[in-house]
Amino acid sequence: VQLQASGGGKVQAGQSLRLSCVASGSGFRINYMSWYHQAPGKERELVATRTTGGTTSYAESVKGRFTISSDDTNKKVYLQMNTVRPEDTGAYYCRAGVMMGPRAYDAWGQGTQVTVSS
Repeated sequence: VQLQASGGGKVQAGQSLRLSCVASGSGFRINYMSWYHQAPGKERELVATRTTGGTTSYAESVKGRFTISSDDTNKKVYLQMNTVRPEDTGAYYCRAGVMMGPRAYDAWGQGTQVTVSS
């Protein structure tokens, strides 16, 4: 399973950005997909998760501003980032929990950089 994230860029505070992540490969089933944020000099933190059943969860810092959605048929997950803040700056990584046969695996994509200026 390979994950490819995209959509990062430079924006001003208050603007919006949409990140995308697509899973490729064969022989797997996705259980959930998540987005993580790693600010400069800090640890990677969970931002949002969406299960294939449609359940979503968010970090407190992004509730009401970010929305995670998915295109399950095409194995894509999105992160709509609204009203961004300078503290949202950093690399964003997608992660997928997948099943390959009876075994569970975690897959990570490369980061996509978001820079928010004040």
